[in-house]
Parts: sequence; structure tokens; C-alpha cells
Amino acid sequence: MKQFELITIFPEILDSYFNESLFKRGQQNKLLKIKTHFLRKWATDRHQTVDEKIYGGGAGLLFKIEPVYKALKVLKLLDKVERKKKNTRLILMAANGKRLTQREVERLAQYDRLVFICPRYEGVDARIEKFVDEKISIGDYVLAGGELPAAIVIEAVCRQIPGFVGKQESVAQDSHKVDGYLEHPQYTRPEVFVTKEGKKLRVPKVLLSGHHGEIEKWRLSKSQ
Repeated sequence: MKQFELITIFPEILDSYFNESLFKRGQQNKLLKIKTHFLRKWATDRHQTVDEKIYGGGAGLLFKIEPVYKALKVLKLLDKVERKKKNTRLILMAANGKRLTQREVERLAQYDRLVFICPRYEGVDARIEKFVDEKISIGDYVLAGGELPAAIVIEAVCRQIPGFVGKQESVAQDSHKVDGYLEHPQYTRPEVFVTKEGKKLRVPKVLLSGHHGEIEKWRLSKSQ
């Protein structure tokens, strides 16, 4: 069973997503397990403060190193050698991280346990980077926190788990399975769709021909 964990100040933010559809079935079938850890548990004051102003000035707040470090200690994630033995990867979601690609997804799918630190505000004290295995970014834009990016990584990795997707051959034909490859256009019923203005949008005739050789040739020509 593959295990995913998120260290976050919003432990329930992804509950509805992870408890529906393929994720729900995958957990019921014991293909995967998803856990969240509430970072404020490791705060030291009665207000459960995990953020602080930034040294040197600047707008926004930063996650402090102490609660994150304590979380890693309690979760037995501080020792990189031990993590390697247990086939575990500790990941910090960060705007300056390595860009997520399908190749990276397939690499991450080789691990048994993936743990994600999900910062908020302006990120996390940079000293925590000394304890993680890698930093990952899902693209060159800014979001409010690391939870959604972590969920994207988790879903992409889960698609590599045999049995997670109903028909595994659909995974083999996905876009980006080979660098630069984008899947061909696809269509379903009705054969002719008429718009409000009366324009007729038709399914390409070759797909209705039943000629598998010609269909495959068309699909290859339309793939990028």
C-alpha cells in the first residue's frame, strides 16, 4: 500500500476531494492511504502560532522552523538515511522547487511513502530545506498554499498505481507519457451536434468507419 501524508495547517481542506471517486475506491481497496498532520499541534504557545514576520522586512508571514522541525521529529522523518531505508521521500512544496513533469511523477511513484510539507503565506523558513529530500513546484505561478499542489502530485502518482484507474491501458496512452507527446482528439455521441446557431459539428468520418488501421493512422497523425 502506498502512503501519502500532508503536513498542513488545514488538515481537512482536501477531505472532500480525497474521499470521492478514484481516491475513495483506491483507499477502500487498500491501494493507498492518505493522512494529514495538523502542524499547529507542534506549536509551543496557547495560540498555536506557526508563523512569524520575516527577517529583513517584507510583506507577509513565514512558517517558523520550530513547529515543522518538531513535526518531522515526531513523525520520524529527520533521518535521511532511515527515510531511504524505508523508501520514503520528504517533499517541500515550494515555488522555487523542481518543476513537476510526467518523468518526475514516474520517479516519485517508486517510493512507498511520500510526505509533503505544505506551507502557507510566504512559505517556510529556508533552514527547513536542510531536512527535506527535494522541493517541488507545479508551475510558474503563485497559490495561497501547498495543499493543492501536493494533491496534484498525489493524483498524478496514484495514476501509476496498478488498479487505481479502471483501465490501466488508458494510463499507458496518456499525454506526456513520452516527452512531447499529446494525445489525439477524442469524440463521443452524438455523431452530429447542432449548435444554437444551427452549425453542425461532426465526428470525423474515419472514426465511424470501423477500419482500425485507418483509425490508428488518423490518431497518430493528430497526436502531437
